[in-house]
Amino acid sequence: MKTKITSSVLEAARFILKGELVAFPTETVYGLGANVFEEQAVQKIFDVKSRPADNPLIVHISHFSELGLLVKRLTPIAEKFIEHFFPGPLTVILPRSKFVPKIVSAGLDTVAVRMPAHPVARRFLEACGVSIAAPSANLSGRPSPTTWQAVKADLDGKISCILKDEQSQIGLESTVVDCTGKVPLVMRAGAVSLETLQSVVPETRLYQPKNLKSPKSPGMKHRHYAPHAHVCIVHSPDEIQSPSSSSAYIGLHNLPSHIKVAKKHICRDLNDYAHALYHFFRECDAAGIEKIFCEAVPEEGLGLAIMDRLRRAAAS
Repeated sequence: MKTKITSSVLEAARFILKGELVAFPTETVYGLGANVFEEQAVQKIFDVKSRPADNPLIVHISHFSELGLLVKRLTPIAEKFIEHFFPGPLTVILPRSKFVPKIVSAGLDTVAVRMPAHPVARRFLEACGVSIAAPSANLSGRPSPTTWQAVKADLDGKISCILKDEQSQIGLESTVVDCTGKVPLVMRAGAVSLETLQSVVPETRLYQPKNLKSPKSPGMKHRHYAPHAHVCIVHSPDEIQSPSSSSAYIGLHNLPSHIKVAKKHICRDLNDYAHALYHFFRECDAAGIEKIFCEAVPEEGLGLAIMDRLRRAAAS
């Protein structure tokens, strides 16, 4: 298969309408989309990514009217979050309608829905004329792609089309909130912080799993976001031991002069850390880096999402 790389949303949308897969930009990371109502097309996502079947997908919409076909009902909690954060980097989990194939939700009776804010994503979704099921456009377990070139590196020759644009602005996946119960639960930390959600619904809590047999959200159960290099979390650059010519570092603080690494990225703030993280992981892999030292950050605001991704990347 030859992968078409294009800047035309209309050209990309035509592939969706033919039951094919299209990678497209969003403000979080690049997504790999299929018509949510075509079960065979959705199955291609799992096949191409080597994605476990128990890992649900997020459905992307461009108009609020699409919710009528996707969810059984809108809960009052979801309505509040949608009012404040759609379009944007927030995904809400709601009761799934009978029109959504079970494969999209990994057999669960819920469905995850997001309305991207990215202008190219919005135009693409509108051109498709259908809701789009889409995880990140990478091979499962690898760092999510924030550039079209990263998508190409993983999926060239495996999908029909890449809709190209600039690097994703945020760089981490959306926040996922389960809105099916009395208390909203953050299933995956992301760009919309827990504190920001609590400013709208004070009862919002971070989900504390007892087991993950049937995860409601992507990014919960399986190893994710990992480069080929070994990821080592340090609380200070001074903790770095035995750096070498095959080591790298990313963090908020610069390295002491006596610590030498082959590659480093000193982040201006947490936004820059989130924006740079996956791209840095992929750059390190391309450079043959064997070990990446990542500085830990306080687990508040965007720091909660950053630390979630670092821990998952460091998991062996």
